[in-house]
Amino acid sequence: MELVRADLISRARAGDGEAFQALTEPHRRELQVHCYRMLGSLQDAEDALQDTMLAAWQGLGGFEGRASIRTWLYRIATNRCLSTLRSASRRPAKEWDSSKFELPDPTRLGEVVWLEPLPDTLLEGAIDVPLGPEARYEQVESISLAFVTALQVLPPRQLAVLILRDVLGFRANEVAEMLDSTIGSVTSALNRARVSLQRRQSIAGHQPPPTPDSPAEAAIVAKFVHAYESGDVEALVTLLTDDAFSSMPPIPLEYHGRDAVAGLCAAIFDAGPGFDLVPTRANGQPAFGAYLRAANGIRHGTGLLLLTLSGDRICGISRFDNDVLPWFGLPRSLPSR
Repeated sequence: MELVRADLISRARAGDGEAFQALTEPHRRELQVHCYRMLGSLQDAEDALQDTMLAAWQGLGGFEGRASIRTWLYRIATNRCLSTLRSASRRPAKEWDSSKFELPDPTRLGEVVWLEPLPDTLLEGAIDVPLGPEARYEQVESISLAFVTALQVLPPRQLAVLILRDVLGFRANEVAEMLDSTIGSVTSALNRARVSLQRRQSIAGHQPPPTPDSPAEAAIVAKFVHAYESGDVEALVTLLTDDAFSSMPPIPLEYHGRDAVAGLCAAIFDAGPGFDLVPTRANGQPAFGAYLRAANGIRHGTGLLLLTLSGDRICGISRFDNDVLPWFGLPRSLPSR
């Protein structure tokens, strides 16, 4: 195996693109997910991944073989993401189009307006990779929307250290080398990140969600679809936890508490003849393309709804712009039935 890798490296250094692809392609999908965890945006993650691959191609001559190709690629990807985070050129907040829906006043304004969903199709082969001995999180948990959102409020260096150490399981000395730092500095950053993350998670205090694609998940999802498509606010309210929330990045409006979410849904349901939901999955969670029924029978996409589940209840409903529908293989509109 080592002889094969050495041959590929030698050929890639000589300009063999196929050899370079053979070295890097097995890690491409997991690197994309790594960039997504760090940046919270699929578009930013794709840009960072492309920059990573270009930098790896150009810098292969400097690869000394002290670490694996995988570790070397993670070093490049992490530092590309840190550069993006420090550039402050994130996706700006967006104003709500009040011509379609007149919404109640929000509970508060959201912090992470650049957040985007990650299609589950991109998780195939990306979250079942072998983890290092220091990993503390289940891979499905570490890609959930709530976890990714919580990561985004950490300072960049703490964010990078926590992902590398607790999500991917790299050792402290490996992370220190990746970040051109010291083990002591890495340990300090990790401790501070854990405290911040634990504080947010303890405030939430939710039960674990049902297993993906399990009968328990299917039951709560079916009840949600029936309530939403029929515009039944009362039925929807019975599915919510007391501290349920709804957000809609890049629009910075957030609604916290069962009554606030109910008021938001009531305003949306009152705006037209109803919705049809088309199921998909994002961030390991149930999601739906939402299509508003029109008088001519055509149903127009209004966005993507992503559910965060807690036990047999819904604790979060996140709405994303209809620009993300194509990422999930969903059309912008559906024909009349």
